[in-house]
Amino acid sequence: MSTLSALTPGTWVIDPTHTKVGFTARHLMVSKVRGTFDDLAGTVSVADDIAASQVEVVIKTASIDTGVADRDGHLRSADFFDAENHPDMTFRSTAFDGEHLTGELTIKGVSRPVTLEVEFNGVVQDPWGNTKAGFEASGELNRTDWGLTWNAALEAGGVLVSEKITLVLDVELALEV
Repeated sequence: MSTLSALTPGTWVIDPTHTKVGFTARHLMVSKVRGTFDDLAGTVSVADDIAASQVEVVIKTASIDTGVADRDGHLRSADFFDAENHPDMTFRSTAFDGEHLTGELTIKGVSRPVTLEVEFNGVVQDPWGNTKAGFEASGELNRTDWGLTWNAALEAGGVLVSEKITLVLDVELALEV
């Protein structure tokens, strides 16, 4: 495992072509649906004191992709993300201890705290001389905390879509020069 001291202080930009924001939800309480958000941008301002670093990310809600067009359309609708009226969800960090990143996640105008477990994968130079860094992060949230409450009861008990959502992020950053 790499040490965070390898991160050069400064502004690092998320490389969207090498970054995935993924999620998993239970469907019918017996299987999982996985998806990603494919349009995102963000910066990490690395401070000399890593705990003072700041993360800001904007994700386009219309970029949701579960591999099923009808389901994606429903998730973009007012039943869930209401992408037409709320095109962005945002994350702004409030604390980082090297292993846990806490911040305010805003979806549909509702801001709530979220904590992600973070693993730093190191810093490298790419073949073109650019400095890159990699991170993995994961966490769980309850979608109803952000007003994403649509559901349907199942005849045998349970619901169509779980309230618990698991987040999995693979992030590549590029140091701005």
